[in-house]
Amino acid sequence: MAASRGEPDPRPPLSSSSSASEIHVRVNSRRGANAIHPVDIPTATTPPAPAPAAATPSPVVFREVKHFRSWVPWLLPTFVVANTVMFVITMYVNNCPKNSVSCIARFLGRFSFQPFKENPLLGPSSSTLQKMGGLEASKVVDRHQVWLLVTCIWLHGGVFHLLANMLSLLVIGIRLEQDFGFVRIGLLYIISGIGGSLLSALFLQSNISVGASGALFGLLGGMLSELIINWSIYTNKVAAFVTLLSIIVVNLAVGILPHVDNFAHIGGFLSGFFLGFVFLIRPQFGWVSQRYAPPGYLTTSVRSKFKKYQCILWISSLIIFIVGFTVALVLLLRGFNANDHCSWCHYLSCVPTSRWSCNSNPAYCSSTQLGSQLNLTCSTNGKSSTYTLQNPTASKIQGLCSELC
Repeated sequence: MAASRGEPDPRPPLSSSSSASEIHVRVNSRRGANAIHPVDIPTATTPPAPAPAAATPSPVVFREVKHFRSWVPWLLPTFVVANTVMFVITMYVNNCPKNSVSCIARFLGRFSFQPFKENPLLGPSSSTLQKMGGLEASKVVDRHQVWLLVTCIWLHGGVFHLLANMLSLLVIGIRLEQDFGFVRIGLLYIISGIGGSLLSALFLQSNISVGASGALFGLLGGMLSELIINWSIYTNKVAAFVTLLSIIVVNLAVGILPHVDNFAHIGGFLSGFFLGFVFLIRPQFGWVSQRYAPPGYLTTSVRSKFKKYQCILWISSLIIFIVGFTVALVLLLRGFNANDHCSWCHYLSCVPTSRWSCNSNPAYCSSTQLGSQLNLTCSTNGKSSTYTLQNPTASKIQGLCSELC
């Protein structure tokens, strides 16, 4: 999922016979050796460079092209810290020793993890994720808690979940922020995450959904659309396109495994793909060379900042995203269940096989308490078990029910 970028050495100077000094246009390349520089474009009207004087070398003046500047990444590393802090707070609230019968790594105290049968990702209970702001479609529809579409992006189901997402964010996000700045990449990340939450809530209405995966897939979608809309500035573009597309397909294919919210992945990817055409567009090099040429330097006249196909993609993508996002939000608030209108769409998130089941409905148990004896019966598989507990809390009963089912 890594995308390599680089910053090449400064290019040969642009010079003019009417200027006593040489002027270099410094361009921070986005694609390393695969990027074409504005000053690389030859022009028929370029005058020959005068021979430099041996005794008095001409001073060199560098001008940085702002459209290709290199940014210092700080926002996405901050997001990594924020996600990690939120996970620590979630584990503190979870307090497994108090609310569960058995815990993993009890030496961690209240930061210990739920049993593997309940949460194989080394994390909190589902009730804790609900309390912290996990996405539940019923709360968004019935109680209009729209903020859950945002809060769920900052929560994770366990240590493994957190590590996978944060490592991916560092690999993908930092390079993108270096290339396009914190404003555009920050908006791309947040809005894509919300887009993933929307599609997830429309299809998975009986589950709790958490994680930054939708936002991460939005960054991948943005990388793909950036390559398409800035197609003319890259060499080896077909190889780059095939490689990036293969990475996206493989990651989406992983989403057909059980307990993975692939609808959030798809929604985030589509949001990032269309927003990438809007946020990550670059001007054509002829316009850049003309704008930054020194006085007296003759260049080919380029009136338009962007090419026609770029303008068409920009306008159409913006319209598609606004319409799609608005329609999805309105349908969700009206209680629309997408599964009722698409009988096969659930296979996009999980494909049942002989090795696993796609039944991810929450566990429900009937319970009876006789003195210190608690009897639980799972409504899903009919299993029953008896536990010795004095005044068990609701969270403990729910944890035992999850293990039993």
